[in-house]
Amino acid sequence: MQEALIFLFRSLLELYILTFVLRLILQAVRADFRNPISQFVLKVTDPLVVPLRRVLPSVGMLDTATLLVALVLQGLLMAALLNLACIAGPGLLQLVGLSIARLVELLLNIYFWMILAYVVASWLSPGQYHPMLHLLGQIVEPVLRPFRKLIPPIAGLDLSPIVLILVTQFLIRLIPTRQLLGDLVCGAVI
Repeated sequence: MQEALIFLFRSLLELYILTFVLRLILQAVRADFRNPISQFVLKVTDPLVVPLRRVLPSVGMLDTATLLVALVLQGLLMAALLNLACIAGPGLLQLVGLSIARLVELLLNIYFWMILAYVVASWLSPGQYHPMLHLLGQIVEPVLRPFRKLIPPIAGLDLSPIVLILVTQFLIRLIPTRQLLGDLVCGAVI
């Protein structure tokens, strides 16, 4: 029963953290915030971001309030999971480092799945309009553009998404999550 409750708690909080990372992405690519999906992300994240934004201004294109909320939520999740599963609790620096690593890993995983969905959608419904596909294009295209300049289409086939998927998976494997866990007993749980 305890494992089921931990799973439920972890899943719900990770989904909530995911919405904050999506908000950061949407703001970075200057996506259309009239899109229903963008509206959902804003409504879900506004209760924590808007009050903090009054105190913490944005730095350039980076919404520091949203980033801080995502980092704090990730830190709380990691602290709770580590304290439930480990003999020794994490130190503050270890917890901050692990939270940053997990957020970067989440960001890269989001892009991995979005690129994959974008490619499949381009095969299944080329030229069709759907709010989700439009938003997906706004998020994925700015990242694909530099790769398309480096790798031109071969016989009409765009290989840049494949290269970008490989790059994201390579970067995910470089994230030192296990090293940040250090001597904690529950490294395999997280």
